[in-house]
Amino acid sequence: MDRFAASHRGLASTTDTDDGVLLAMRDGATALLCAPWPDDGRPGRGTGSLERLVSLAAQERRLALVLVRRGGYAVGIAVGGKLVAHKVGSASARSRGGDAGAAVAERAAQEAARIFDASTFEYLATGGDKLLVESALAAPALRRYTTLPRLAPLAVVDPKMDVLTRAATDFSSIHIKITDSPA
Repeated sequence: MDRFAASHRGLASTTDTDDGVLLAMRDGATALLCAPWPDDGRPGRGTGSLERLVSLAAQERRLALVLVRRGGYAVGIAVGGKLVAHKVGSASARSRGGDAGAAVAERAAQEAARIFDASTFEYLATGGDKLLVESALAAPALRRYTTLPRLAPLAVVDPKMDVLTRAATDFSSIHIKITDSPA
């Protein structure tokens, strides 16, 4: 925040909005800082809006991660932005008569059910191909997780281990939307 303010002639104002904390700079640029999850009865603590936002984001939440693309899947459990259990893989299209998407969604559902077994979560975090993610979540063993509040999905190109690790961090991080100053 200090670097952003310095490169835009300083901070003009800080406003607590329904969408997050809006920082307006003296040159007209803005940065909207959004918590990774709603306060849902556990708001952040602090005297200022930035302190409360940071406190809210620092709360450890337990997330069920499901990332699916036609080429593979990555599922896991994240706590405090760190993976505590995971499985990454692909599925042969031959297992579903040549339908690679259905095969990978089925395999993702099987592995997620195995990893998620007997776990409780606060949020469901997804990414990748929306239809394949929904197909995986429609499996009987995963239906109970579809009632969880969902975090905004991530764009995922290839669900590999490094992508899953990064997703665990990204889902637990403050989101920043920058609007440059008018020219």
